Amino acid sequence: MLSVLETVKIRGDILLGKVYGYTDRYSDLKEVLLSNTFIVVPSLRYGIGQKNNADILLVIDALEVAFTNPLIDSFCIVSGDSDYTPLVGRLKSMGKFVLGISRSEAASNIFINACNEFQFLENVGSRTRVQSEQKQQSVDKEPLDEQELNKILMGILEEQSGKDELYASELKGVLLRLRPGFNEKAYGCSTFLKVLDKLSQQFGNLRIRSDNFNVMVSLALLGKETNAQLTRDNWKAAFREQLARYKEDGFERVNPSILKADIQASYPDFSERSLGFRRFSDVLKALEQDRLLAVEMDEQKTMLIKVP
Repeated sequence: MLSVLETVKIRGDILLGKVYGYTDRYSDLKEVLLSNTFIVVPSLRYGIGQKNNADILLVIDALEVAFTNPLIDSFCIVSGDSDYTPLVGRLKSMGKFVLGISRSEAASNIFINACNEFQFLENVGSRTRVQSEQKQQSVDKEPLDEQELNKILMGILEEQSGKDELYASELKGVLLRLRPGFNEKAYGCSTFLKVLDKLSQQFGNLRIRSDNFNVMVSLALLGKETNAQLTRDNWKAAFREQLARYKEDGFERVNPSILKADIQASYPDFSERSLGFRRFSDVLKALEQDRLLAVEMDEQKTMLIKVP
């Protein structure tokens, strides 16, 4: 939940948030929902159509907001259900931007293609994943350490589609949406620029330049030659580590395209043929033989990877 909210906040303020299907089973989300001013929409249980009740309520509320609130120009639907495709089409016809977020195993290709932008939850979680449950609970109560702050700023810059750099003031505005308690003095600095200089010198991931009295911030162009290369000797270990990350993040099944994209992100020169395979499906078969994963087919005959 926290990673989804941060993905949305990077793009703008959440003016209205609603949750459907919430029960006491999700009580661990209560603090997150309240601190982000989300409204829980109740749904009375009757018959076997509980899911349909929540779906209809979501559609009605979304259209009502689209027609009556001109301040809201973007919608984020956290679902991969193709039943929401007509809603997406209606919102887009009204000039609204629609972002979809869902687990890859539950995402319909029809819904994915209908949205203006779609992100798989596995990718969202990998960017903003907190290393321990204790850190996640205290993330808004204690100042971030410098390494965590640097990672958040890098994540913001990576999410800027179509932009190579941001004004420092714009970057700080996004940071404050994610961490309202941010204060430069907690890092021994009097200004945000001094914080950026400090992080840039310490970690080397941020590039800062002046442009007509404006300060611009971008990601430093670090060479990728430091990345290890996949070989026939180490490739299984690399896949095992990536699958373990999915397991740690709570994903039991992922789409093969997600796994391949994450491997390519870590090893840009990855190719099936360099490992002695013709197709990625052959790679999966070899991993399945070693019981590192299991290949399944869902009801739509879509291939999924089950993480053991």
